[in-house]
Amino acid sequence: MTRVLSAEHHARLMEVSREVNISEGTRLFEEGQPADRFWIVHSGTVTLDIHVPGQRPVVLESLGFGELVGWSWLFPPYVWQLGAEAMTPVRAEEFNARTVRMMMDADPALGSAIGQWVGRVIAHRLHASRIRLLDLYAPHGSGSTT
Repeated sequence: MTRVLSAEHHARLMEVSREVNISEGTRLFEEGQPADRFWIVHSGTVTLDIHVPGQRPVVLESLGFGELVGWSWLFPPYVWQLGAEAMTPVRAEEFNARTVRMMMDADPALGSAIGQWVGRVIAHRLHASRIRLLDLYAPHGSGSTT
């Protein structure tokens, strides 16, 4: 995160966070539920998953130190697009989404910086999800990875 946000913007964002400890096996959120907060991981592992009818959720990505957990809080209708679970005990900074959106509205430079940061995260997650789904569902031996 610090590579995208300036020291000033990072400090302002951290002013509205609270440290939380999340037990292994805890579901942070479920696909389709209201997205009212997000986290930055200090330690531990959180997996992102997607519901597949008739099967267990498919893990798309594992997140760790310094990574953003959750981006659906930034875009109406503020509903989670994926699910997330703590695979190990997790220590993280938790943010109230409404508070951060109000800060972004009040300070356009901060809003732009956070928007760019989250946009980069979304682009990375989309690419990672595509690769993971191709690995899972592409016909074996098709040779197609593009």
